Amino acid sequence: MTVLPFGLTPKMKPVSPRRAAVVAGIDVGTSKVVCLIARLEPQAPQEALRRRSHGVRIMGFAHSAAAGMKAGSVVDLEAAEAMIRQAIATAEGMAGVRIQSAVISLSGGRLASERFTGEIVLAGGVVTEADIARVLAAASRHSLRGGRAVLHSLPIGYTLDAATGIREPRGMVGRRLGVDMHTVTAEAATVRNLMLAIERCHLTVEAVVASPYAAALAVLADDEADLGSACVDLGAGTTTFAVFSGGRFVHAEGFALGGRHVTLDLARGLNARIADAERIKAIYGSVLTGGSDERDMITVPPVGDDEREPPQFVSRAQVTRIVRPRIEEILEMVRDRLAASPFAAEARGRIVLTGGGSQVTGLAELAAQILRRPVRIGRPLGISGLPEAAKSAAFAAAAGLLVYPQAAHLEHFEPRKTRRLMTGTGGYMARVGQWLRESF
Repeated sequence: MTVLPFGLTPKMKPVSPRRAAVVAGIDVGTSKVVCLIARLEPQAPQEALRRRSHGVRIMGFAHSAAAGMKAGSVVDLEAAEAMIRQAIATAEGMAGVRIQSAVISLSGGRLASERFTGEIVLAGGVVTEADIARVLAAASRHSLRGGRAVLHSLPIGYTLDAATGIREPRGMVGRRLGVDMHTVTAEAATVRNLMLAIERCHLTVEAVVASPYAAALAVLADDEADLGSACVDLGAGTTTFAVFSGGRFVHAEGFALGGRHVTLDLARGLNARIADAERIKAIYGSVLTGGSDERDMITVPPVGDDEREPPQFVSRAQVTRIVRPRIEEILEMVRDRLAASPFAAEARGRIVLTGGGSQVTGLAELAAQILRRPVRIGRPLGISGLPEAAKSAAFAAAAGLLVYPQAAHLEHFEPRKTRRLMTGTGGYMARVGQWLRESF
């Protein structure tokens, strides 16, 4: 059974900047499961994506309808496992490889951020690698909570005596070294069950990444992260967001409201089947009204199977009147949560919208009005080989899981077992070595 030793999720070994690797990402959401397999190849930093050490080339891609999921959490293990297996098998067939491990995303479990500080006295007067490890450990000890699992633990900045805002203290001189640590946690039961669903597919979980953080890694240009931005991931069952300031990931949060609730509102308001309501939302969903919307009619199939029951007709304006209030509610909740986060200090910070819910017509314009910030729709950047269908904001979190290995070195956890990425020649020997270690 999946356990979380000391409340910590698995930590992956960072990809070497000089070596290629194969990595798989699995995004298990409320409405869809996405599996991406890619080869990471060393490359020179690009102007807009200076922090990326590797290019990402897609080898395999698959997505299937999700089952057994509600608000980003597993509610039916067997149903969730079946759909995850289907997506994995299709992606493996396209890539021509068998994957043994994957980076996975998490949008449920009430994501929350906390800030901790730690401070140590420097023995030698010069900051060494061991000193940094000690101060990070001192800050991390405060992050463990009963019933919560630590997803991310990231140093935001260091202090050295009276100097603050230090990014890289190695080799500097001082007497006391401090650190400001950002920790993201989720409900341990939610994390355990998602990991269990993946492991029942005979895969090892490399790391669990908060969905908005993964989406931000895929869609934010480095300058946006430096100047201050919030990536809002509008999923089917949840809305989550990640805040960046000074190039650092400083806050994450979420709530259980998303595009699925818009679909249910339409189903009730139009007296339609949920599947038909979803189709109407995808094709006609909008938060803006036009001059002809009262005259443009939409056919709504009857709920029952009686062929004698005629379909009903509703105007596009009526659909907008149902969709807009729920979208406004979600955006107002985002606004209030952001106002209580570090993003409030970023007076000119940009909002980047991702997720399937962001594809409603006119959403960026409405969000700019409610959030009073510049808003754009975010799509995966710097990833080659993505099918046309996967280049949209709906696949941002899945694409970000392939970027995450390049950011894994930023994470800090207490020392524990780490796992290697698959490489072209090391996968088999790594398994043999593991067998020898465990057997003798």
